[in-house]
Amino acid sequence: MNAGRGSLARSFRCAFTGLGYTVRTQRNARIHVSIAVLAVIAGLVLDLPGSDWAIIGLTMGFVFVAEMFNTVMETVVDLATEEYHPLARQAKDVAAGAVLTAAVTAVAVGILILGPPLLARLGLGQ
Repeated sequence: MNAGRGSLARSFRCAFTGLGYTVRTQRNARIHVSIAVLAVIAGLVLDLPGSDWAIIGLTMGFVFVAEMFNTVMETVVDLATEEYHPLARQAKDVAAGAVLTAAVTAVAVGILILGPPLLARLGLGQ
């Protein structure tokens, strides 16, 4: 890659292009973004402290990065072969499993952070 003038701006353009591609082409990425927006709205309504926002932000980022790496894996495997191969399937399945692990972790974090103040707001908490 050419390290000439403007390369930092070009790097950012490429990164935003990759983000846009992921959101445009991956249904699950759009689902993750939608759930993240709902989590942010809930956090604003519940007036979460900064430390909780940090955890939620890291968790949302973790899920989205996993989704992007899954997209990378699928794209590279599809580039390498158009034929079915058990190792290609295994690579794609493991990448999808990583996204599932990240998403389940995010749900658990969301319940732990948003649950208590939400229950308190509803008069069901301590």
